[in-house]
Amino acid sequence: MPNRLAHETSPYLLQHADNPVDWWPWSEEAFEEARRRGVPVLLSVGYSSCHWCHVMAHESFEDAETAEQLNAGFVSVKVDREERPDVDAVYMEAVQAATGQGGWPMTVFLTPDAEPFYFGTYFPPAPRHGMPSFRQVLEGVRQAWTERRDEVAEVAGKIVRDLSEREISFGDAEPPGEQELSQALLGLTREYDPQRGGFGGAPKFPPSMVVEFLLRHHARTGAEGALQMARDTCERMARGGIYDQLGGGFARYSVDRDWTVPHFEKMLYDNALLCRAYAHLWRATGSELARRVAVETADFMVRELRTAEGGFASALDADSDDGTGRHVEGAYYVWTPEQLTEVLGAEDARIAMHYFGVTEEGTFEEGASVLRLPQQDSVFDAEKIAGIRERLLAKRAGRPAPGRDDKVVAAWNGLAIAALAETGAYFDRPDLVAAAVGAADLLVRLHLDEQARLSRTSKDGQAGANAGVLEDYGDVAEGFLALASVTGEGVWLEFAGFLLDHVLVRFADPESGALYDTAADAEQLIRRPQDPTDNAVPSGWTAAAGALLGYAAHTGSVPHRTAAEKALGVVKALGPRVPRFIGWGLAVAEALLDGPREVAVVAAAFDDPAAQSLLRTALLGAAPGAVVAYGTVGSEEFPLLADRPLRDGEPTAYVCRNFTCDAPTTDPERLRAALGD
Repeated sequence: MPNRLAHETSPYLLQHADNPVDWWPWSEEAFEEARRRGVPVLLSVGYSSCHWCHVMAHESFEDAETAEQLNAGFVSVKVDREERPDVDAVYMEAVQAATGQGGWPMTVFLTPDAEPFYFGTYFPPAPRHGMPSFRQVLEGVRQAWTERRDEVAEVAGKIVRDLSEREISFGDAEPPGEQELSQALLGLTREYDPQRGGFGGAPKFPPSMVVEFLLRHHARTGAEGALQMARDTCERMARGGIYDQLGGGFARYSVDRDWTVPHFEKMLYDNALLCRAYAHLWRATGSELARRVAVETADFMVRELRTAEGGFASALDADSDDGTGRHVEGAYYVWTPEQLTEVLGAEDARIAMHYFGVTEEGTFEEGASVLRLPQQDSVFDAEKIAGIRERLLAKRAGRPAPGRDDKVVAAWNGLAIAALAETGAYFDRPDLVAAAVGAADLLVRLHLDEQARLSRTSKDGQAGANAGVLEDYGDVAEGFLALASVTGEGVWLEFAGFLLDHVLVRFADPESGALYDTAADAEQLIRRPQDPTDNAVPSGWTAAAGALLGYAAHTGSVPHRTAAEKALGVVKALGPRVPRFIGWGLAVAEALLDGPREVAVVAAAFDDPAAQSLLRTALLGAAPGAVVAYGTVGSEEFPLLADRPLRDGEPTAYVCRNFTCDAPTTDPERLRAALGD
């Protein structure tokens, strides 16, 4: 018989709806039930494409004896971290403070007042490698709760007090200047892996936001070392197993330092951020590899993640059926020499093995290899390789596909809108721009209420009940601003303004300008989460700072620019110390130092080819964080277009800072030079 999760919309929660565990969704009713019964709460947090979440579910939550133990002694609450990042953030902070590490599934035991007192992540069904079994943990917690309740309450109270004292007070500091950004670049240089690209050791995550900082720093200063780190890192990833060499798109991370073996789940946010980063790398260098990867990644998002409603699904699972009934990580993507021979024949299989780095012993498990590009493409016949790739892709399409998490997350769709809009504009792909517009339309239609408040998620055309958090407002506004520049439709600037007004009123500290992850009127947790550091995505803090700055550049709004400058105070404090973990904040700081530049392109007719040429030149300008407004003379859609006449009757471009402009030009080459200054 299904449990209460059967009424939820989250794919992750629905995966547990038939568990014998008497699950509750996160709700006040669950904690009231714990108070009524006098038992602790088990909080289990995960997400649908999490491999170890699936493992623990199969081992423990589907086990009748474990479920009986849980149901007798606990109220069990299941949370999708992607729907409730605020709940995840608060309790993950407690887990990391107590254990020194974190991860998912996250397992936390709470009092009926939601105060945590015991923590962990994955627990096995039997004792293993010094780790207790999950059932041993349950029994130990039950005994502590019944026999040492006062001690448990004291521990829980201390943890909550410690968390409440972790207030971040950098909001009123000055934004970073040349010195701090140079120190951040030096710090990245020290952590850079010159042999393999990227930063740090294994596991290795794609540093998309750091790449954006490096590209902007190079554009502003001409620092060749910054460009070299960005270019080499992107090439190593694109040639590694972390990139899907057949279908395009990136996996979550590499388990090794060489980008060879990925953790195979594919997330919308990674692909949106990397698509945009590779497009910007092409803009800076003209790299054919960067162009190909940007376009293939955009095509992957549209082909495999776009939903029927026009939004973009959250993720593809790492695991799938290997054809024998086993659910195996990477089964959809890896190949053995025998499989290649079966599809291609002996001669073409030999070429494919050489081209894709497939070995007899394998680079993954059970003799299988992850496809890579260890050799330069020029060694091989392009037409032959294209045919091989097409045949392998067709064969792979017949394998059992990984599951898809179909929920639409507002923030991640905002990132996808920005990436698709710019990639479509750069490479003359109006279909990609149309896909960005479709996702933006969905967010406005389904996620925004009459007061322009965002819902965090939707699924199957139905908005979820959870309120948007700061990253939703910042990333969706960023996507709308990019769409406004590409399409010349000022309505997207207007919608961005609605969202950013909420940031100023509901998410910012009125005194210091510091930002919180949840709104002042949101559900009150044991603390109000606040984290300025970038992780897999830009933090809400830095995402909002970037959007506030871009909106101010478009409109001349002093309150929005002031809020962006205050928010960037945290980057001044953290950038020189932990540059890898505040890359988007550093990128926004580069835009602030550069102006950012404001480009107005005016024409007598919207579809004038000469005007379109100026617009394309403006969009391809690498000036950090530059904004572009395009329209006809007298248009009121963009403030930047006000009082901007044509020059000699020709389409004209104006390059400005703080609404003070250089001499206008009708020449794309002069515009290009002005944006490269």
